[in-house]
Amino acid sequence: MKRKNIRKYITAVSASVMLIAGLTGCGEGETYDGYVFPEQQESTLTAVSDTYVESPIVFEDNGITERCLAEFSSDNGACSIKKMEHYYDVTLDYENFSPAEIGKAYAETLMEAYPTYHEDIEPYIYENIYGAFPALEDDYTPVWDRVTYLSGTMQKEYWEEIDAYATALSGGIHGYNPDGKISYEEAVTLNFVPEALRGTACSALSLWGSKTATGDPITVRLLDWNLGTEFQMCTMQAVVHAKKAERSYTGISFLGFGNIVSAINNDGVFAAILDVGSGLDYSYDGRRCYTYDLRYALEEFDTAKEVGDFMNKNSANYTWSHNLIITDKNDSFCAEDVVLQEQEKGQATTVLRDADTPLIDNLTWDNPDSLCVVNSFVSRGNHESLWSNANAVRFNKYNEWVASKDSFTLGELKTVLTQEKVNQGKDANEAKVENVRNTGTVQMIIVDYHTGRIQVAFTPETGPTDDVVFTDIGTY
Repeated sequence: MKRKNIRKYITAVSASVMLIAGLTGCGEGETYDGYVFPEQQESTLTAVSDTYVESPIVFEDNGITERCLAEFSSDNGACSIKKMEHYYDVTLDYENFSPAEIGKAYAETLMEAYPTYHEDIEPYIYENIYGAFPALEDDYTPVWDRVTYLSGTMQKEYWEEIDAYATALSGGIHGYNPDGKISYEEAVTLNFVPEALRGTACSALSLWGSKTATGDPITVRLLDWNLGTEFQMCTMQAVVHAKKAERSYTGISFLGFGNIVSAINNDGVFAAILDVGSGLDYSYDGRRCYTYDLRYALEEFDTAKEVGDFMNKNSANYTWSHNLIITDKNDSFCAEDVVLQEQEKGQATTVLRDADTPLIDNLTWDNPDSLCVVNSFVSRGNHESLWSNANAVRFNKYNEWVASKDSFTLGELKTVLTQEKVNQGKDANEAKVENVRNTGTVQMIIVDYHTGRIQVAFTPETGPTDDVVFTDIGTY
């Protein structure tokens, strides 16, 4: 695709990118110093009478089982891909093959399973690049400088896999050139979006004890992402089974991603990334990749506490501040990971937050046996400057929804989470309603620790819809 057409794409999604920036507080956009919480001021949001769907879906506890439409395997057996109705089911055999063999096999099998991957996904790569570098012309050195530096700080085995994947996918093509063919540099860059480019807004909820019908925990994760002007992210949804014996995990993300967006290991530790902007200048010097450190932690540790402690310990070394929802059958945490800039200025402190952690002043959570996460730090002592209306409204909605019932079955919880209309008729320049599930939600993930099963509502290739389907993707 030609550069001028990519620029048209960026113009078309500029309102969406601005909305995501407001949700996350990333980069150098507007901050909210002195923000007063909604209960202390008259809301600036416009009331909308038809916010909720007329007839909410009454869900069963169980999810549906999707049909396999086609199967593909690499010649050496290192990678197999099943094309399902709404996602790709990928299995990577790390027990019998090296990281480089895995990367090469993954790329080759992916191109068989998704023949138009190059032409469909390359424009999306540039949407992310131009979103992070709006003034960029023809010199992509600033992008590649970030990516190459960060790639040198990651675990060696992960880099060997990405390098081999990008080499095979590109077929030897190099450089940044929006021509419908993914080059080596473009393939590598897509694997570093959370560290080098950014742009997500998410939420999460964990219930347990008195709040669930079984008494066992239920973890919910909504992934909000820049879907792309043609919903490219919805065309590349993937469940990746990494077979590594005791280090095995299942990642729920996208085709070709080597990092962790959401994943659960074979011990039942679930972890997922949620954006929190630092409000300070970006820095990658001396920093490392938190999504790959999270992959390492899920492979090495068997409790949520250990994973959270590891990520907290390394938080100063990451490029952007973030939250992580981390749960297992016994515990639920939010790792509030603060980058070095904020720590040095005394703006925030890294915390492994649980249900007993005191919250910042004027913020209330009324529900026992539950934990909520949005795109801001909420532990007492952390600054309030990232509290946009979007964060406050979503946090308060979760609070009200969780309080609406004494306890939830899995089906009841799914019904509550999908009760809002996904498209509230937002004006391109002014959002009228702040949704929990919104037009940027690409996945809704539910882990049921009573059965060990995982369900995902994948946003279809045609874009967000009120007709939500939860697919059972198996057990951890």
